[in-house]
Amino acid sequence: MTTEPRGMYFEDFEIGQVIETPRRTVTSTDIVNFACLSGDFNEVHTNFEYCKDTPFGEPIAHGPLVYAIMGGLQYASGVNDGTLLALLGIDEWRMHLPVKHGDTLHMRAIVETKKETSKPDRGVVTFKREFVNQRDEVIQSMKATIMYKRRAEG
Repeated sequence: MTTEPRGMYFEDFEIGQVIETPRRTVTSTDIVNFACLSGDFNEVHTNFEYCKDTPFGEPIAHGPLVYAIMGGLQYASGVNDGTLLALLGIDEWRMHLPVKHGDTLHMRAIVETKKETSKPDRGVVTFKREFVNQRDEVIQSMKATIMYKRRAEG
C-alpha cells in the first residue's frame, strides 16, 4: 500500500509565498544536549558564571542548534515530507540575536525563486528563511536552496 506524500511538490510553491512552521521553546536541556552532541562546550553556552559578564547575562544557544531545531520544525510542518530530494545549499547565514533558554521560535520561509532542472521529475526552490522568536524578532536568517520532486505528468 502506498500513500501520497504530504509534502509540497515543486509546482505547489509560488514566488512570494510565505510558509510558517509550528513553534517550539528552547530549553537549557536543549543547549546542554547540543554541547554534548557537538563537543562544543564554549563557556558562552555552558557556564552561567562566565556569562554573567557577557552581553547576554546567561548561556545562549549554539547557532547550529537553532538551525537544527528549525529543521525539525520544517519537518513538523509537513512541507518537505516525501517531496524533498536534497538540500543544495545554505547561503548568507546570519546570526542577528542570541537565543536563550525559554525563547519560543519558529521559521518563516519566503519563496524567492523557482527553476526547473534538466530532469523532468525535479525542480529547485530558493527560500529566504527567517528564524523568529516570540517577540517576532528575526534571530537568524539565510537563503536555502532545496530540490523537490515534481508531480508526474499524466
